[in-house]
Amino acid sequence: MSATIKDIAKLANVSHMTVSRALNNSPLIKEETRRKIKEIAEQLNYVPNVNAKSLVLQRSHTIGLFFTSMAQGTSSSFLAEALRGVNQGIGVQYNLFVRGIDDYEDYAPIHRRAFDGILLMSQSERDDAFIGHVREQEIPLVVLNRDMGRQDPGIVNLASNDREGAEELTRYLIAGGHTRIALIKGISGYKSTAERNEGYQQAMRAAGLAASEQYIVEGRYDVESGYEAMRQLLSLKERPSAVFCSNDDMAIGAMKAAAEAGVRIPADISVVGFDDIGFASYTTPPLTTVKRPIEQLSLMGARKVLEWIEQGTGTGERVLMDTQFIPRESVRLLV
Repeated sequence: MSATIKDIAKLANVSHMTVSRALNNSPLIKEETRRKIKEIAEQLNYVPNVNAKSLVLQRSHTIGLFFTSMAQGTSSSFLAEALRGVNQGIGVQYNLFVRGIDDYEDYAPIHRRAFDGILLMSQSERDDAFIGHVREQEIPLVVLNRDMGRQDPGIVNLASNDREGAEELTRYLIAGGHTRIALIKGISGYKSTAERNEGYQQAMRAAGLAASEQYIVEGRYDVESGYEAMRQLLSLKERPSAVFCSNDDMAIGAMKAAAEAGVRIPADISVVGFDDIGFASYTTPPLTTVKRPIEQLSLMGARKVLEWIEQGTGTGERVLMDTQFIPRESVRLLV
């Protein structure tokens, strides 16, 4: 006969509820207790009956991880970091459902019987209709990535301080003697695009530098648009001395365009990115960038949504996490 939660509880000398919470990675259980219970469960070869548990608790044991779009603005590296964080947070006791909001014509399939909790990697205010629907369904909701700019009593909002990170990166270029600094922007309408643009503009204004219109080029957060944007910048009569790419994928494309044009990095032009994806330290030269704590945000978000599910109620919270400047070899300091 298969081991049960009662068997584990007896050996661990704890209640059935404590065992259940520990096996579901509840943040309410101390790490030492969780480890002890999981060790006993492993020794007994305990296998959870998810279907039976779902019927008893009236839960789906499914967590939804939604993105503004899977096709636009969600790079493979961003997706991988988000998945690592969420999977680490929810463990194996929940199924993870991943989808883009733009896949839906309406949100009827998003309801309480289908999802115990939802994490939204939000990029745009256009996602507010989805957020409103989830709240109407009374599904525990954590909004990640986009700073909503306010604390809402029914939403946990976790994001990185992109504006500050972009400002710090631009200040570094300015301190290094660069005055002709171009910006390859992200997708229009995305909050991350606006925040990184504002950080760049703030640093330029503080230094008394004008951000020339010809140096501001639209991108799409992908390698191809970075490549195209850099070719446009290199065609200018007066080229920029440095290019700030709003994410690392575009920076990689920009570096390829420079190499094809015989323009050396950083001897002839400096290039910086944003995100610190895995490839950033392996480009030639290694890319100076800003690290966003996507995996940590995703892990924290998963724990917050599980805590909400366990307690049956949640409180509003807004947290901005710091970014980290990562200097490497793609910038030439002129002074």
